[in-house]
Amino acid sequence: KAGQRLLDIGCGLGGPARYMAKRFQCSVSGVDITEPFVVAANKLTALLRMEQNVRIELGDGHRLPYPDSHFDGAYTQHVTMNVADRRRFFAEAYRVLKPGAFFALTEHGWGAKGDPHYPVPWSADGTGACLVTPSETRAILEKTGFEDIVIEYTGAKYVASYKVAIDKAEKGALPPLGIHILMGETALQKTRNAARNIEEGRTHPIQLICRKPR
Repeated sequence: KAGQRLLDIGCGLGGPARYMAKRFQCSVSGVDITEPFVVAANKLTALLRMEQNVRIELGDGHRLPYPDSHFDGAYTQHVTMNVADRRRFFAEAYRVLKPGAFFALTEHGWGAKGDPHYPVPWSADGTGACLVTPSETRAILEKTGFEDIVIEYTGAKYVASYKVAIDKAEKGALPPLGIHILMGETALQKTRNAARNIEEGRTHPIQLICRKPR
């Protein structure tokens, strides 16, 4: 709602943070561990004259630079695939949320049909990848103290969008700006593998929302 404070953990270039701030007239703090992303995010925010509503800073999701019970909601998008210590990561999100606040995430969960094909958007060769099953994610959140956990399995939606991106890439029709720039020369291969992994049951994408008890 207007006037509320949200937190974007692993905000990257800050696009979702700016979107949320503009759509809901709220203030959004973003934190990311990659300094060039933070620099670029703040430049983009300034170009859009949104500095009053969006603030991006360098930081680690395991040690958030915010006080207890500060935010009305928090979210993290496609970050946890590279988070080894999920208990600490989720505990920090829990700490900075007000009672009753929501926590939402999207991630590629570990599938049941073998190791993923690499490279993928979050890892070139498996290095730094820390996937767990959706049930493990739920269990860690419950142990942290979150409740009202709702999980939606998003594999079919992801495959459909990946195939659109693959088709555009093969035709040379990708937009001038997009995530393919960040993924580099292997962007098409990563996208193909991301779709293939879902179709073969090697990864299991989800979106999830839960709450800190009141």
